[in-house]
Amino acid sequence: MEAILVSRQIPVWQDRRAIALLMAASLTTMANATIAPALPGLERLFADDPNAALLTRLLVPAPSLAVAICAPLAGLAADRIGRRRLLLVGVVLFVISGCAGLLLPDLPTIFASRLVLGVAVALIMTAQTALIGDYFSGDDRNALTGLQISARNLGGLVFILTAGWVATISPRLPFAIYGLAAAFLPLMWLVIVDPPRLSPATGATPLGESDDRQPWRMLFTLLVLLQGVTNMIFFVMPTQLSFFLDAQGYDSAIMTGSALGVLMLSGGGFALLYPRIQRAVGFAGIFALGYGAMALGFLLLVTASAIPAIFAAVAAIGAGYALVSPSFVALALNLAPTRKRGLAGGILTASIFIGQFCSPLLSTPLIAGYGYASLFGGTAALLATMAAIAALAGGTVRLRRQ
Repeated sequence: MEAILVSRQIPVWQDRRAIALLMAASLTTMANATIAPALPGLERLFADDPNAALLTRLLVPAPSLAVAICAPLAGLAADRIGRRRLLLVGVVLFVISGCAGLLLPDLPTIFASRLVLGVAVALIMTAQTALIGDYFSGDDRNALTGLQISARNLGGLVFILTAGWVATISPRLPFAIYGLAAAFLPLMWLVIVDPPRLSPATGATPLGESDDRQPWRMLFTLLVLLQGVTNMIFFVMPTQLSFFLDAQGYDSAIMTGSALGVLMLSGGGFALLYPRIQRAVGFAGIFALGYGAMALGFLLLVTASAIPAIFAAVAAIGAGYALVSPSFVALALNLAPTRKRGLAGGILTASIFIGQFCSPLLSTPLIAGYGYASLFGGTAALLATMAAIAALAGGTVRLRRQ
């Protein structure tokens, strides 16, 4: 393992293992959103089903529910049977279950295939997160966590645009996009290997690490909770933005697609800057900047009365989320003992999707009771408070060091 973590003469993004892991990261956004443009067509295609309206709307969040349930179990499996096997099985299952909608005869079986797709995503994300910790350290690890968010955003943008185009031909065609994951398998097969420390014959914890370091468990729990809350806040955008724009009198389909495109482009761009910014301001500083940008974005939505202001708001939210998200992975991998990285990756993955799943359950009643302005204003106040706490924590750490 020490050989895996040695300094390299090439940038991390040129490492073939990093490229393979970024390919895996791009699949996670594809899982949920790719079929979104096809939902109206699928509802018409299966109009004979009395539950068509409900089932078509459940096709998008179905993988999230499966991921939230299965990811911790996948983490345990990653620590016991190895990351490589979990990743490869996950990608194969991803291709099969993702493409199944091309041929399955009805909505209930397509819905079941979406749940299986969530299991595949749980395997992929858990193994990928653990492998980042196994293969890279220090600045390389931080850089790769930022590139991971860029891969998710930019990959998601490409997949959604492609799905929107092919859905005009047939509502089943977007399911074929999941087959693209098969093209990633050869590189993954060649370059992804389990580190020696995962060998079942190795009973001792390597490099003098102890699994019984109590502080890491408490800090990791706080990190998981914070990530869940962050994703719950961020997921207000894809779940409520179209309804907000419709209430404002815009063509919600066109504006929502454009706004989410701006959100992904902004997130992808700022995630590329994450390593440089993190080195300059530290983790506390990155949380202060990220939550501050998200607070500004939600505040702008409260007062936005023109399209440029709305685009500026979603760009700020996307940028802020892209800055804080890599830090959860980087900090978790720094905290968790080596032999627990699979479990840590699984729990982190589950917290993302639990946050996403809970977001509309909490935001929809708030909107019904108090309106969009109150939801966005309250969210901005919460994020500003989180940014202030992060800035205060960073200042306290600097004073102690002096």
